[in-house]
Amino acid sequence: MANNPLNWGMVLSHCEFGMEIGQKVKVCRLRDRVSPGIVSKLGKVGTIRDFRMTDGSGVGVIVQFDDNSATWFFEDELRPAE
Repeated sequence: MANNPLNWGMVLSHCEFGMEIGQKVKVCRLRDRVSPGIVSKLGKVGTIRDFRMTDGSGVGVIVQFDDNSATWFFEDELRPAE
C-alpha cells in the first residue's frame, strides 16, 4: 500500500459540509468582527481552495476570490453559489 498523505480537505468536505474544493460559494454572513477588507467580501462569490482546522474543534473554509485574494471563513458563513 502506498504511503499517501490523507487529504483532510476532501474528507471533511464530503463528510460534514457537502462542500468540495473547487466549488463556488457565496459569503452570506460574518460571525466575528473582521477587517474592512474581509467585510468587503460579504455577498461575493469565490472558489473553495482548501479546508483547515480552526481551533481544534472547527473547520475553516479557505476561499479565493476573482481578485486573487483569499481568506478563510467558517462553514456557516458560506452557501453554495447559484
